Amino acid sequence: MADTTTRTLKLLALLQAHRMWAAADLAVRLDTTERTVRRDVERLRELGYPVESVRGTGGGYQLAPGGSLPPLVVDEEEAVAIVAALRTAASGSAAGLAEASIRALAKVTQVLPPKLRRRADALRAMSVTIDGVENAPTVDAEALTTAALACRDATELSFHYAPAARAKSSPGRRRVEPLRLVPVGRRWYLLAYDLDRQDWRTFRLDRLHEARPERRHFAPRRVPGDDPAAYVRNSLRAGRGEQHTVTVLAHTGPDLVRARIGRHADVEDHPDGALITLQVDDTRWIAVAMGGLDADYEFLDIPPEMLHELRGRNARESRALYLAGR
Repeated sequence: MADTTTRTLKLLALLQAHRMWAAADLAVRLDTTERTVRRDVERLRELGYPVESVRGTGGGYQLAPGGSLPPLVVDEEEAVAIVAALRTAASGSAAGLAEASIRALAKVTQVLPPKLRRRADALRAMSVTIDGVENAPTVDAEALTTAALACRDATELSFHYAPAARAKSSPGRRRVEPLRLVPVGRRWYLLAYDLDRQDWRTFRLDRLHEARPERRHFAPRRVPGDDPAAYVRNSLRAGRGEQHTVTVLAHTGPDLVRARIGRHADVEDHPDGALITLQVDDTRWIAVAMGGLDADYEFLDIPPEMLHELRGRNARESRALYLAGR
């Protein structure tokens, strides 16, 4: 059995990793008794952590909103700055940073007092951002965090969804069992089991609004292939999304490619480097992804219209560089 301090810290980590824990489940995870769990919960409360007890079937322990966050002690202005920065990062085009920001934002907002949450929302609403070349489609940070918490807690999620004009489905309310959030290119997708259609569906986060967690919890289903990221990419490749497939051979190590853009592309070993398959809806993302490798590359398969646009962009850049050196 772990010592008191180690066990208490592990208990705190478990409470932060899941919205509700039954005492019996915590006792098993901590290799102790339910009585000891109750004592450890009281110890966390004495330290300032807002741990609530919920009685009845489905009850247990959870971190409640409105408490402080020791040992990280911040004032109101600092708390607002943290939330505002995380919201900005979660809505940004830097998907690698956005994923970590979503996880952090989900934890912070879960225990943020209503007063500070209102201040953070006001700051976000009244702020102006400048559109840049790499500006990604706008995604509501509230929808991101709500979906992230629903995935984490295996809670049924409902939302209003506006599919693409070419899609056969109509806009309306959807009820799903969410599984994972998956970034592909500059977009975020929610992989979920659609309860009304009785099948897996991929939803673009920027078309998802008014997300609301429901009371029902569920046992997560296994997605075909057991790989959520691969399933989403395959569904987009099959024509369920507004994506184009681009195949690139990068003359550099596959491990480096996986480390830098493997989250957003399929990467395979190749005798001459790394074979990369991208699902893109904007040629600018190709430039961002491949430029970040700092390596020579060649296109093996690319839609003619994208190739034409890239050639035009490259010609303008080459002309600007030539004139700058005169």
